[in-house]
Amino acid sequence: MDNEPKVQKAIYEKQCLFGTIDTWLLWNLTGGINGGVHVTDVTNASRTLLMNIQSLKWDPILCRFFNIPMNILPTILSSSEIYGTLTSGPFKGIPISGCLGDQHAALLGQMCFKKGQAKSTYGTGCFLLYNTGYTKVDSNHGLLTTVAYKLGKSTPAVYALEGSVAVAGAAINWLKDNLKVMNSVSEVENIASHVMHTGDVYFVPAFSGLYAPYWQQEARGILVGLTEETEKGHIIRASLEAVCFQTRDILEAMHKDCGYPLSQLQVDGGMTSNNLLMQLQSDLCGIPVVRPLMVESTALGAAMAAGHAEGIGVWDLDHMQPKISDTFYPVITDEERDKRYHKWKCAVERCFHWDVTTPQDPNIL
Repeated sequence: MDNEPKVQKAIYEKQCLFGTIDTWLLWNLTGGINGGVHVTDVTNASRTLLMNIQSLKWDPILCRFFNIPMNILPTILSSSEIYGTLTSGPFKGIPISGCLGDQHAALLGQMCFKKGQAKSTYGTGCFLLYNTGYTKVDSNHGLLTTVAYKLGKSTPAVYALEGSVAVAGAAINWLKDNLKVMNSVSEVENIASHVMHTGDVYFVPAFSGLYAPYWQQEARGILVGLTEETEKGHIIRASLEAVCFQTRDILEAMHKDCGYPLSQLQVDGGMTSNNLLMQLQSDLCGIPVVRPLMVESTALGAAMAAGHAEGIGVWDLDHMQPKISDTFYPVITDEERDKRYHKWKCAVERCFHWDVTTPQDPNIL
């Protein structure tokens, strides 16, 4: 808009349409320039910084602030309704009836329908969503308030608190690619299981800062507690614990914002196949960790939203229950858990402001 004359001309002539990826997909699948629909859903719209998450409409004040003309924005619909039909190919005529953001779909796929339920998706990063019901909870502890989903035109929106971890599985890849401590990420669980603990080693993988709940962009990664006895198993195990500790950081923030602790954590994503990681997560959070049979919860959630839509009616979400594969229970004492978490917090504090430290820093001896 600022730099491309063709876009500026199209906006002036009211020939420009804007949208997120889902908007572009729906537009093309329903005909594109030949009658395609220009829509998005509440979850994707909530991530543009242009939607009022209370009214679920584009916010004129925000649009003026960012200098975005409102006439180029798509119509905001629910996450579960018929948006249009496929216009070509072997599936021509089939309705498109589900549209959600990635993590919102995972929350739905984990069947976290009740207030107080939460899920964590483990991949390159780690993403937690906590269902706050029909109430929008404004976080005072570094979390994002978001629309979780809206299942139908006439149903109210469900809200959530979200916390994101920048580096989860990416830390394992870094150990493999940069430090060469393993040949394949498939070796992680086996190598880490050869030691019974981390040897008091703590790894904070703040490669590009820390996300929720710290929001410290000047933080940098540190590996502390090394001794002559430290071996690669300790470091790899510490990297797994780092994922778990960062998850606990977010769960602690959610507890503070909502006033009550989580009773169990539902998990999905590629890293959940690592049984040691799941056991460590349960131990370090002190709650059961529930792994479903279907770990690709995002795809399942999108399908559930589509099947639930009025006029489709394949699924009745009110009576659906997740099929559980495994549940991991804590096996360490509260004293041990709190001791290790305290040391993690000390390690995190040491990595703050590293990128802007100067010789004049009063903390430098």
